[in-house]
Amino acid sequence: MICRNCGTEIAEKAIVCYRCGTSTTEPLRKPAEIRRRRGLLLPFVALVLLALAALFLGQAGQTVVPVAYRIPSEILIAVALVVAVLRIIRRR
Repeated sequence: MICRNCGTEIAEKAIVCYRCGTSTTEPLRKPAEIRRRRGLLLPFVALVLLALAALFLGQAGQTVVPVAYRIPSEILIAVALVVAVLRIIRRR
């Protein structure tokens, strides 16, 4: 048998050419396509839950933490939104 890629004579029972490594037959199975995931629902739900938790903890902790050391929940929400937007932009 002759290799279809390099033209080297190889054995009839050969699976690949010993010189160039080309397969002598067509593959039985083709590799699966790698599809890009487009699911943004889970990160969005996580972001909403994080924002709600920040609001709840901000309200619950008002009596314990002095005002000078407290981080407003709006800042936490803004930081979470910026991080989410940057991750979405980086994926593209």
